[in-house]
Amino acid sequence: MSVRKSPPPAGPGFALTKRARVEDEDEEGNTMVMTVASSGEGQRKNALVRTVKRTSGLESPIVSLTGAHGAEITACKFDPSGKTLAACSTDRSISLWNTYPPHDNYGILPNVHKQAILDIAYSLDSEVLYSGGADGMLIATDLRTGERLAKYSAHYGPLNSIAVTLSGGRELVLTGGDDGVARVWDLSLDGKDPVAEFDDGRDCPVTAVEWSADGNQCFVGGVDNEVKVWDLRTVKVVYTLHGHTDTIASLALSPSGHFLATYSLDSALIIYDVRPFSSDPMRVYRSLTGAPAGFESSLIRVAWSRHDNGARIAVGGGDRTVTVWEVESGKILYKLPGHKGTVTGVDLHPREPIILTGSKDTNLLLGELDAADYA
Repeated sequence: MSVRKSPPPAGPGFALTKRARVEDEDEEGNTMVMTVASSGEGQRKNALVRTVKRTSGLESPIVSLTGAHGAEITACKFDPSGKTLAACSTDRSISLWNTYPPHDNYGILPNVHKQAILDIAYSLDSEVLYSGGADGMLIATDLRTGERLAKYSAHYGPLNSIAVTLSGGRELVLTGGDDGVARVWDLSLDGKDPVAEFDDGRDCPVTAVEWSADGNQCFVGGVDNEVKVWDLRTVKVVYTLHGHTDTIASLALSPSGHFLATYSLDSALIIYDVRPFSSDPMRVYRSLTGAPAGFESSLIRVAWSRHDNGARIAVGGGDRTVTVWEVESGKILYKLPGHKGTVTGVDLHPREPIILTGSKDTNLLLGELDAADYA
């Protein structure tokens, strides 16, 4: 059998093969021109030209951040300014990256904890990174020097979730752990004791925590399938949010402070109205499906878009994709592929339509969302 190297002749029966050629970006740097030509003709004048509008400052629409971790990523976050990002892993290290080109891994904090790191959170000024691990420790690290600022024996057992807020002019850190207690820490104080403890006496592990917008209430979710709302001043439960049938995996407050997103191992994403006066006694605003949690019982993160005041919401999944919904309509806008394992970490950029994801495949992805949906 001979192999024909010359191109097939043009005619009624010739096959059309399309190939994309990316040209230079325009002067403003926000438009990419792609040329699609047929192999039968190959002439530029007969090519199809499509213009793809860029919507962010990323080097390309999808950027892969690899090589920093040797084990699964458990959480990833943008800093409040959006200029840098951090990821933590079960390999006990934290990687630090620049969000924008050249997207370099400018720092590694090795062996921060003695066991797997389960969650991280930035201070409000982006200068300190709080981390919690399976060793039950809460550690604050100075990102300018890499030095440890504080270390607290926060929980008896794994520390699963961290949230930071400004309350009464001071920065407070909320943590939840397997010992069934949520605790509040003020790192400006000299002591090593929490300033508040939320314990309902049921010994149900706490798997997710979040603050209210004013910093006066704490949302605490756990393996009892409920989210309890605690008052920081009275240290009492104000009300309880019901609706899930499995462990609460993550919590996230909307940018407006009016809604609380809860993702559970039952694969449901429920958005609750947490304003002081709600017309619905159940407080359920939206119930969204389409992101399977999988069988690994991973604490998969949920995140709101912030540059558009929470018009979109995203969550990882056991199907190795990230699901993005439009909140108002409840419609799925994207099922984003790219990972080879469960997507555990998700965050959205504070100023641009950029999504950050981390997975059990040890890799991070930065993705640019379509301008058409963010106009």
